[in-house]
Amino acid sequence: MKIAVLVSGGGTNLQAIIDSIESGKITNTEICLVYSNNPNAYALERAKKAGIPTVAKSPKKFGSREEFNKALLQILLDAAPDLIVLAGCLVVIPREVVEAFPNRIINIHPSLIPAFCGTGYYGLKVHEKALERGVRVSGATVHFVDAGTDTGPIILQKPVMIEPGDTPEVLQKRIMEQAEWKIMPMAIDLIANGRVRVENGHAVIDGYDEVVREL
Repeated sequence: MKIAVLVSGGGTNLQAIIDSIESGKITNTEICLVYSNNPNAYALERAKKAGIPTVAKSPKKFGSREEFNKALLQILLDAAPDLIVLAGCLVVIPREVVEAFPNRIINIHPSLIPAFCGTGYYGLKVHEKALERGVRVSGATVHFVDAGTDTGPIILQKPVMIEPGDTPEVLQKRIMEQAEWKIMPMAIDLIANGRVRVENGHAVIDGYDEVVREL
């Protein structure tokens, strides 16, 4: 399976995917492209070190959002991935891209959806809101991308306990280490091996009980 990974920042989730492919945790998978809307994203350096082709195009370089959307769609069509992985990508994925790759785009979100998700919930903002609300448990979710924001079928979730004295930064790091870097590679491996399908708007995993035990 060929995957294209879309990133905007440091690329820690990208690195987790690269490492998991190298270690064999993700099988039958190669990264055919890393795209970033931010030409200065360190994630691009991670990709180059791993010998992965990169493309960086900012929406600001286009005359309109429509032009950017068309360009992004063409970049992805040219790469011809079997799966698109949003790994810390802060660009709203255009409807044209979602329609061109139905149930073939996945995203990692740093909360237990449907909590703290949707428009405006990204990056540290998610953890700030969780701490403001005083929840005891947060976590991460991998889901398919549809036309909504964080509304597609959920594939995997992993809870992470919130501890006294947590700051948004500390919580963000714990959720990355304990949840994001585990469930994103696992979801990619499951999809690469034909163990995930969408039925009636829900993601169904073959051998789900076994997967849960691994988490």
